[in-house]
Amino acid sequence: MTLTEQLKDAMKQAMIAKDKVRLGTIRMALAAIKQIEVDTRETLDDTQVLAVLTKMVKQRRDAIEQYTAAGREELAQAEAAEVEVIESFLPQPLTEAEIATLIDEAVAATGASSMADMGKVMGALKPKVQGKADMGAVSALIKAKLQ
Repeated sequence: MTLTEQLKDAMKQAMIAKDKVRLGTIRMALAAIKQIEVDTRETLDDTQVLAVLTKMVKQRRDAIEQYTAAGREELAQAEAAEVEVIESFLPQPLTEAEIATLIDEAVAATGASSMADMGKVMGALKPKVQGKADMGAVSALIKAKLQ
């Protein structure tokens, strides 16, 4: 079952359970996926759907920070509930040790020796960690490794 099919199945379950927050969030995710499919005129695979969901989580986390800074806790809580729903469809996050191991493997595989090779390492790592780790944190770890 593809990730899109899982989302559609979860949407039906949310309708039956009358879970408005979950239903609204899943519909929003499916709409974002459908919009990209219409724009590109191709069906997204699971990796591309993961990228969409990861982007949605990042957007909501940024919104939570802004709402909290503005003293709008009720809006921050609504965004946090959406993050929780979206994250239930993402794979389990990698531990720091697993990320470090993947970075070491990618550095060895690409023969990277300096910061100029950062793009090669990121290119090798991205498919393995997409949706499982924050790419900004991974980038920082790679920079530390290559310096």
